[in-house]
Amino acid sequence: MDTKEERIARRHRLRNERMKATPGYQVFNVMFTIGYPFVAVFTTLFSWILMIFSGISRGLAWVASGGKSR
Repeated sequence: MDTKEERIARRHRLRNERMKATPGYQVFNVMFTIGYPFVAVFTTLFSWILMIFSGISRGLAWVASGGKSR
């Protein structure tokens, strides 16, 4: 006789196995694997752009305050 925890674990395992067998799951896995480098590059570029504009903004604030702003 299985315990309640074992029955729940088995039910979850079977559900996960059925889900992983669906075409949608497999397509998502492939697309995620292909798209991940593009997301990483976009994130890096966007972070650099924000850093550059932030530096320009801080510089302008420093000039506008007469060199007293941090």
